[in-house]
Amino acid sequence: MWFRVAVIVGILILIDLYFFQSIKVFFQDLSPDRKKIIYLFYWLITALCIAFIFSFRSLPDAGFWKGLRLYGLSFVFIILVCKLLGILPIILDDIIRLFKWISGFLSVGVNNIGGEGISRSKFLSQLAILIASVPFITFLYGMIRGAFNYQVISRKLTLTELPEAFNGLKIVQISDLHLGSFTSTKPLEEAVDIVMKQKPDIVLFTGDLVNNKAEEAEGFIEVLSKISAPLGKFSILGNHDYGHYTKWKSEEDRLENMKRLKAIHKEMGWDLLLNENRLVEKDGAILPIVGVENWSGVMRFHQYGDLAMALAGVEDLPNKLLLSHDPSHWKAEVVKKNRDIAVTFSGHTHGMQFGIDIPGIKWSPVQYVYKQWKGLYEDGGHYLYVNPGLGFIGYMGRVGILPEITVFELSRS
Repeated sequence: MWFRVAVIVGILILIDLYFFQSIKVFFQDLSPDRKKIIYLFYWLITALCIAFIFSFRSLPDAGFWKGLRLYGLSFVFIILVCKLLGILPIILDDIIRLFKWISGFLSVGVNNIGGEGISRSKFLSQLAILIASVPFITFLYGMIRGAFNYQVISRKLTLTELPEAFNGLKIVQISDLHLGSFTSTKPLEEAVDIVMKQKPDIVLFTGDLVNNKAEEAEGFIEVLSKISAPLGKFSILGNHDYGHYTKWKSEEDRLENMKRLKAIHKEMGWDLLLNENRLVEKDGAILPIVGVENWSGVMRFHQYGDLAMALAGVEDLPNKLLLSHDPSHWKAEVVKKNRDIAVTFSGHTHGMQFGIDIPGIKWSPVQYVYKQWKGLYEDGGHYLYVNPGLGFIGYMGRVGILPEITVFELSRS
């Protein structure tokens, strides 16, 4: 572990040394005293980032210290990304200088080398500062405003064989809470109020209640218990809920953590579907709700889902609604083998918590890994909806891809 930390710190220092060249050129016209203050502040920020990296694992994960850990990590991430972007024009400048040096060497001979040096372009140094500043401000705004800027997205889903009793049925989907990333209950209280204002008949939660451990959810049980729906609240597990991304003393401890997490779902009044199904009844009509454990068709996420097991007993029923955390499951298995599943509800991608989602433009880096990463998709009458999540992890904010509460209204064709 310490070797990896040392490597990260070493890379950070090299980037800082490179970026510092732009700082020096940018402020070269200031008085020596003012430059000293600016240089001191620059390296103080770097020193604090390095100190934070080394002390991260030893900091308590509760109260004030939890906030310091989470937001401190995001700040270090922002600093690193912005400086990486900022050094790009400096690298370009150095490449140009190298070619000029080679050209000068070939033109005038070796005896004339070492005269007037090729100065670093002030324009490119200013450009470096600008390139670093724009994402810095953007990422900070994403933490202050974007993280809790909850959006209500409404969608109508038309199903060919929907019974009249379910015509107009309202379903609310939330996903990827990642409760370990919240430092207070206030934002979630606001989200729960928004959910309840939609007056849902059914509520679906599509996985990743926590980041790693069940204890992250303990302080939020009361708040999330306030979500209610007359026809049921159904939930599934996401890849983070299995505890694979943290160290345990033993496999038994990890499984004990899973046991507690499942109990928390029950305490909140959520019907956790572990490769199983439920029948929602209204006025004599039946709507099958199917839930699978995590199943991924990309990267190396664990595959605990068993769709055949989850469908047991409802194979012949139409209009099945499937909860499956990872949207890659839809193309890899659901659409190919189970055309009678009407709608699949997923989460997982978060839209990478960064991107553009405006009329006419929908983009995020995550689309290069997941073809279905946010919003509604359709294949031969079968729908997939990918909710970008209500919470966040790693970076404590959202830029462009905002937290979402999705409201679906079912209708007959």
